[in-house]
Amino acid sequence: MRSGIARTLALGAACLWLAGCNTTSRTASVSEGSSSGAPALATPGANAQASVPDDQPTGSVSPRPQADDDVTLGKQQYRAGNFDAAAKAFSRAAGKHPRDSEAWLGLAASYDRLRQFELADSAYDQAVIIDGQTAEILNNQGYSYMLRGDLTRARIKLTAAKAKDPANRYVQNNLQLLADASAKKKTAQ
Repeated sequence: MRSGIARTLALGAACLWLAGCNTTSRTASVSEGSSSGAPALATPGANAQASVPDDQPTGSVSPRPQADDDVTLGKQQYRAGNFDAAAKAFSRAAGKHPRDSEAWLGLAASYDRLRQFELADSAYDQAVIIDGQTAEILNNQGYSYMLRGDLTRARIKLTAAKAKDPANRYVQNNLQLLADASAKKKTAQ
């Protein structure tokens, strides 16, 4: 029931909150490789990059106690390939700290891996309200669209991410994977 309430909160929060302030978030990227038990991508391949927040708190919340840190637990579960458990932990964190972009970004990435794209989109929307359209969020949204097979929208998001952070290796990698996927799609037609 608690998870259902948190999901309802995640979906309804966009309607309830006013525009958020910008905060900074430090992140560490994670490979979306096949060793994690992730579903194989139809076209982009297994080296696509999305990111989940690292262990640094955002500027939007005070540091949380490590013993009760659902964000840390979510990151551990995500990296272990336990995306359902990660989504539950990130959802609890977002419910406790609704202005914590780390929780929302981790929740969105977990939902992407569970192929629950509408929920992922809602969580990305919350992260954007808090932090704005950062290169990291745009990159993850682009990766989400690659998972869905929507290469046009993936290109738009990844190009916007590159404009914000041209040296970001994860964005560069995803753009290359997108180019490879587009070429494969053209040759298959």
